[in-house]
Amino acid sequence: MKSLLNRRSALLATGPSHLVQVAHDSAASSRGAHDAHDDAATSIAAAPAPASAEATETARPVTTLRPVPVVPSQVSGRPVQMADTAEVEWLAEEEALIPFRVFRSFDYSVSLLFHARELTYYVALYQESALWRALKAADLDAAEAAFHHFEEQATRLSEGETRRAQLAAQNEQLARMIAQSEAQAERLRCDLQRNAAQEQVVTGRQHQVRKEVAQLEAQRVAAQAQLNKAHRQIHQLNLTSNEGVPHLPGR
Repeated sequence: MKSLLNRRSALLATGPSHLVQVAHDSAASSRGAHDAHDDAATSIAAAPAPASAEATETARPVTTLRPVPVVPSQVSGRPVQMADTAEVEWLAEEEALIPFRVFRSFDYSVSLLFHARELTYYVALYQESALWRALKAADLDAAEAAFHHFEEQATRLSEGETRRAQLAAQNEQLARMIAQSEAQAERLRCDLQRNAAQEQVVTGRQHQVRKEVAQLEAQRVAAQAQLNKAHRQIHQLNLTSNEGVPHLPGR
């Protein structure tokens, strides 16, 4: 019985198998094993009984545990493997790669490259024109999925630079607007000062004109009075002169 149990345990540990009854060579060996069987009766009673021939025929094979293979990284369920950056750089230097897609965001760029000789696709992520990461795939769909993955990563990495560029442009625009506003304010102050000065000039001119007009008016009044006096004198002299003219009879 021990022999049967040991063989069964060994078969279960090594792989799928069927239980086969073991025939004893003779009755003597059976009687010899009977004593050992009596000594181990207590422990064997708790163990399951040996499978019969009918159970052996319908027994299912026991599946053994096998080491799980390393699964390559996957994008969208399609296999994508890490590529050797040195190999990608060498292929690029040899001009053996055809660019299918190119994405650039500030210092980060992503390229989908095709190696026609090996029918292999490479997806490379660059930072300041230096190769940072590279993936390879055997079909275009997986390569495009990897390309979009790197594209999103490059976009996230350049968000700070995007914001920096926007803020720099806004600050530059605000500086220009401030300069324009200050220049306009200075022009307005100059205009106000010029207008105030001109207004003083005009006010003084008007005062001078009114003064001159008053003087001229006084001169006119005096001249008119003198002229009227001269006319009266002339009239009086004409009357005096006409008194000496004789009255001649009319025809």
